[in-house]
Amino acid sequence: MADDLLVARNPDPDSSLPYLIRIPLGPAGIVVKARETWPKASKVYCHRADRWPEDAEIVERHAVRSCRRRGPAIDLVLDRARQNRSQFVFTRARGREVIFWQSPSTSKQARPAVHLPSARASGQVLEIVVDTGEKYPYTFGHQQASTRRQRLSAGDYAVELDGAVVAAVERKSVNDLASSLLSGKLTYALAELSALPRAAVVVEDRYSRLFALEHTSGSRVAEALAEAQARFPSIPIVFCETRPLAQEWAYRWLGACLTELAAAARTAAVEATFSPGGLVPPPPPRPADVRAWAKGNGIVVSDSGRIPADVLRRYETEHADEERVRSS
Repeated sequence: MADDLLVARNPDPDSSLPYLIRIPLGPAGIVVKARETWPKASKVYCHRADRWPEDAEIVERHAVRSCRRRGPAIDLVLDRARQNRSQFVFTRARGREVIFWQSPSTSKQARPAVHLPSARASGQVLEIVVDTGEKYPYTFGHQQASTRRQRLSAGDYAVELDGAVVAAVERKSVNDLASSLLSGKLTYALAELSALPRAAVVVEDRYSRLFALEHTSGSRVAEALAEAQARFPSIPIVFCETRPLAQEWAYRWLGACLTELAAAARTAAVEATFSPGGLVPPPPPRPADVRAWAKGNGIVVSDSGRIPADVLRRYETEHADEERVRSS
């Protein structure tokens, strides 16, 4: 099938990358050369391939559950239990394109610090737009950021890309969250936030505080919160223990969104820049199907072991003819 991940031998004997990987992305797929057939012990370096050969010698074929490009990365999930998740990352080094194929076992996971860091968010100094309606806004004085006041259509803090707001954070105290949930006001705010490429709500307290509010049923608030998150799944509602932690989270999240969306804009049509993947050969027939067809046509074959090549050719020829009749 065209949606399979195909691994073939690179027919170029002079290449240091012995495999071709056909990724089922876009209408024709894209093809890269790779050093390995899967990123098991370390990241696998890849390079663009000119084409997918018509007579490709396929060494591996895997059904794909999901293949989607998210910004500068292609997320690939195979339909198997183990070693099924990987990612192709497009970046640049020394002015040229570099492609790495990595999996969870080869990617280092960041560990949270025990104190508030002062490093830049995603390696940049942010300019954060603060809604003029905020009475006591975050100053981001601890973080490497500048602020300016502006009326925002949604959210309290935002970042812009090419003059347009691309990510916004709505700030809530736990009491404000509870009242806006029960009044329905938050539903309208979430609807406005959902129109942005990225949006989130940060709460300056713990989730457990919902059940310790005075004059308000904690179960009602928790139920309304669950309904809001189910209705707007693209907008995370994050609980941070304190106001400084909520400010730090908003700063890091806005920086990550800006980096991700800027990279996505630069690679918006990356699959269109690859040579077409070409035709995908059909998967080989299942031995059980061939044996059943042979017995039904009076051809003697063993119940196990290798099926004779002439029987396979007759089976493939007959079924190819049937497929042509059905498609005509």
